[in-house]
Amino acid sequence: MENSKILTINASSDYELIDSGEGEKLERFGKIFLSRPDPQALWKKKLPPAEWKKADALFDTQVVTKNERGDWKLKVTVPDRWEILFADLKFYIKPTAFKHVGIFPEQAPNWDWMRKVIKEYRIQNEGIKGEGDEKTDIEVLNLFAYTGGASLACAQAGAKVVHVDGSKVALTWARDNAELSGLKDQPIRWILDDARAFVKREIKRGRKYHGIIMDPPAFGHGPQNEVWKIEDDFLKLVEECISLLTDKPLFFLINGYSAGYSAVAYRNNLLPLVEKFGGNVEIGELAIQESAKEKTGNTIQEEVRLLPCGIFARWSAK
Repeated sequence: MENSKILTINASSDYELIDSGEGEKLERFGKIFLSRPDPQALWKKKLPPAEWKKADALFDTQVVTKNERGDWKLKVTVPDRWEILFADLKFYIKPTAFKHVGIFPEQAPNWDWMRKVIKEYRIQNEGIKGEGDEKTDIEVLNLFAYTGGASLACAQAGAKVVHVDGSKVALTWARDNAELSGLKDQPIRWILDDARAFVKREIKRGRKYHGIIMDPPAFGHGPQNEVWKIEDDFLKLVEECISLLTDKPLFFLINGYSAGYSAVAYRNNLLPLVEKFGGNVEIGELAIQESAKEKTGNTIQEEVRLLPCGIFARWSAK
């Protein structure tokens, strides 16, 4: 087994992790600065409280309820939603009652990886030499697809995508992101459904996919209030998804944000793909590098800190 990797992103023009610590993170999305909770930030902040207080919006942890809903304290200059350019895609950012804002920036390395796999397949197996040539029929299924980052990245690379999510709000958000990114007319099917129910119907229909993506939560509900529990439902879903793969699949990606499992556990579920198709499995953590520098006296400390943001396991045919 290969060593575990840490896939890291740094600051870009429209996104930056400025500082983190003491259970919080300070980020910039475009020109808007947000302060919100992050339990992984189990260390001291670098910047003084005065810098954190300059945030345009603060998620108020004092009013978080049992279902993890909370409230944002917003300055009057903060719009209802705003656009950012990130990882060659455009997204609408909007603070929500669950502290999320519509994008998980740490996923960018996975998007790049899928783009690379899809483009290499098109070039090597279809004789396509450059951008703008006729697209090949590469089918990708994205489950628990949220606001569409992975779906848009795959469509941008030339794949046909089936985007499935149990939230109507998230699905509408994803379609808005597609239009914002200039991908409105790309072959993306937007499906509001329970992931398990949709996969079972796809099996009955005989559908096959070259790539599968899933980001299963620890707990959740489908559009008809179907209950998802990862400890009860994950193994069967992965098994059924494997049966949806073509005879020559390209990739299978599993992300984990808050389920509490090790990337090794996800890896073990992908080993049957190695046995059947060859290829290899990579595992590791996703992280964001801070940009803040700590000043001690007249000296600026340059140590790099990473904020862990989740785990991944991914299989590819190569």
